[in-house]
Amino acid sequence: MASSSSDDFSVMVLASDLGIDARPFLSHPPQPPEEDNWHDCPSYLPSADDQNLDFSDLDALQFLRLERGSDKAGNRILRVVGKYFPAPVITGERLKKYVFHKIFKEVPEGPFCIVYMHSTVQKEDNSPGLTILRWIYEDLPDDYKDRLQVVYFIHPGLRSRLVFATLGRFLLSGGLYWKIKYVSRLQYLWQDIKKGEVEIPEFVKEHDDILEHRPLTDYGIEPDPLHLMEVPSTAYSLGRYEAEWASRECRS
Repeated sequence: MASSSSDDFSVMVLASDLGIDARPFLSHPPQPPEEDNWHDCPSYLPSADDQNLDFSDLDALQFLRLERGSDKAGNRILRVVGKYFPAPVITGERLKKYVFHKIFKEVPEGPFCIVYMHSTVQKEDNSPGLTILRWIYEDLPDDYKDRLQVVYFIHPGLRSRLVFATLGRFLLSGGLYWKIKYVSRLQYLWQDIKKGEVEIPEFVKEHDDILEHRPLTDYGIEPDPLHLMEVPSTAYSLGRYEAEWASRECRS
């Protein structure tokens, strides 16, 4: 204890082993940097308004529908019939919402394929345009693009072949160009899909029969546009009448 002339005070000394290290309270130890958690989000998320849209009129057209069967690789089948699509009365925006609605609802998981029937399609009446189709595919979420395994292109015309052969690699992104498989006849489709797994419209079968008998039609060449080959030949008839006339002259 110590004292002074003016004020009295006392000092208490503690042993060193009873002291408290105050450094943890005075400074914060370095913390590891927090990692940023990034979550992959699809490029297109259907809004509540999109989910409440009425597509009953498009469903009735049956140009896009899910088949009950699968191809031989086990891919679910989305059938697209180009002839059933009324291009002049459906905007690209509504078509996109409808396609996404069908795909998200009917093939939410697992691999799938598309069977597209190009039979008797007219560009002005049934084609939405390659630009719109590319826009729809590019906005499709990446996992759906990966799950799309193959596109069976049935009865491709000469124009379709030329467009895809020359511009397909530039216009079709995300590997879609390499997923297209041309099927010129239905008999070749059965190599990848068993009969009965996908419903074939009657007009597609009839068109397939025409192509089978007139193979040049595949290349835009109609060998008999007036169907003259179906008219009985007159040469035989004239020859028959000439023979009758000759026999009559001999009798006279």
